[in-house]
Amino acid sequence: MEILLANPRGFCAGVDRAIAIVEAALARYGRPIYVRHEIVHNRHVVEDLRNKGAVFVEELSEVPAGATVVFSAHGVPQAVRREAAARGLNVFDATCPLVTKVHVEVTKMRGQGMDVIMIGHKGHPEAEGTLGQADSGMHLVETIEEVAGLQIPDPGRVAYVTQTTLSVDDAAAIVAALKARFPAIVGPKRDDICYATQNRQDAVKFMVPLCDVVIVVGSRNSSNSNRLREVAQQRNIPAHMVDSADEVQAGWIAGKRRVGVTAGASAPERLVAEVVTRLRELGAVRVQELEGIEEHVTFPMPRGLAATRGADTALPD
Repeated sequence: MEILLANPRGFCAGVDRAIAIVEAALARYGRPIYVRHEIVHNRHVVEDLRNKGAVFVEELSEVPAGATVVFSAHGVPQAVRREAAARGLNVFDATCPLVTKVHVEVTKMRGQGMDVIMIGHKGHPEAEGTLGQADSGMHLVETIEEVAGLQIPDPGRVAYVTQTTLSVDDAAAIVAALKARFPAIVGPKRDDICYATQNRQDAVKFMVPLCDVVIVVGSRNSSNSNRLREVAQQRNIPAHMVDSADEVQAGWIAGKRRVGVTAGASAPERLVAEVVTRLRELGAVRVQELEGIEEHVTFPMPRGLAATRGADTALPD
């Protein structure tokens, strides 16, 4: 049995920056540092930062007055920013710059008097953050079927944006439905789906014809990891998502010649290495790194913080 490793996989620049912000805040201010929502959607990353002194909360009301708080990579509604300012909290914003780009688009579109349709997943913190960039005129659609039910006051003044971690193919289908329903609809100047999401999905599409089963390393609440699993399944290849190597089941790979392995943008590379070790224990004899796009994207740290960890540093258990 052979293991094929998708490229690229694992951490993206936005995730690496978000983790580094929490680590730098801990180094500068000491524990505890409060983080609104999971900094990124990976259980191992969150547990590691919790062990270092990060306290994860869902509401700012859980943060003591005068404390330091980090906003997660998914972004926050404007109401949360106003609340933090009113309470005098020391805020560091770990929102991915590509999510911030979507927020800027929403603000501009609403400023031009357009209703804005967001294509995204209900309840996901990124979707909630983007919808919260305006007090009115925002609409969320998750499926093509929901497009028909949209009630837009002026169909001639409508725009759309998307969550950055969607399936490229699914988002394109919903955009096509929106354009059919609202011929005057305006989209962003550049695709909102981030480079890392696109690259990882493309890598799985390249890998799928070469393997018999796919294993995606990622936590259950990771949108981009779920999309990688779906990309393989939509091409009739069995795909399984695991949070750690001990979740890999022998039955998944029994009789298989090639096992494809990839990882969501919030999954540390060390978890991939552990999955490879597990697959070797189950009979894999060869590991092949597939060709793929090399990513060299980096994002600057916020003012007042210096990076304390490089992109390749492994997170301990």
